[in-house]
Amino acid sequence: MLWFPLLLLACAVTAVACARLCRAAIAAGEGDGAAGEGGLTLGEAAFLAGGPGRVIDLTLVSMHRARRLLLARSGWATVVDGSGGGDELERAVLGAIGPDGQAPVPRLRPVVAAAACVRRIEEGLVERGLAVPGAGRREVAAGLRAVRGAFLLALALGAVAVPLVPEGDRAQVVAGFALPLTASGLCLALDLFPHSRWASHAGRRLLAGLSAEDPLTALATRGPSVLEPELRAALGSPPG
Repeated sequence: MLWFPLLLLACAVTAVACARLCRAAIAAGEGDGAAGEGGLTLGEAAFLAGGPGRVIDLTLVSMHRARRLLLARSGWATVVDGSGGGDELERAVLGAIGPDGQAPVPRLRPVVAAAACVRRIEEGLVERGLAVPGAGRREVAAGLRAVRGAFLLALALGAVAVPLVPEGDRAQVVAGFALPLTASGLCLALDLFPHSRWASHAGRRLLAGLSAEDPLTALATRGPSVLEPELRAALGSPPG
């Protein structure tokens, strides 16, 4: 029974990791649904669906379609109308591009994401109970790392335990280690389903109520996959 303590260790680590992830996910999803009444702006919807990156995609495409910016398939953004009009997000994009009037989209992303106007969108959504606070997102990410570690530990301990028993008893050992592997594997599999790590339950309900008939709303809620191939390439998204 030398393998049994190894199984107990794998089960204990897996139970702690899965409990941590579940607790973090539940806490992150909590929000005051009543506070979320009043609808969403396009920028808020984009943030809830995909975070700062989605807000940037929405702003770039909106400016491109308004012919204030040219998005090239090569991934460069060129200013067409730099008059300084538009909202704060558009001005943040123009400021990130700089006086040269042209910049690669990947270079713009971190600059615009750190802009005060993007932070204000997040802060307003958190105050309304629609967005997951940064601490909640970090705790969920830490929980996922813990579950991945538990899965790898159970796999390694199982590989060590199997040779410790006679060949006829190995099926019992494999069955025992299947429990922690299945538990941690299911937790990791759930993270693969499409979901927004930025929106609380109340935020997801509001997102679900938005119509995707408008192209910009579809982009905000569903991402660059709704765009034509040229714009997907310009934003650095897969063409398929």
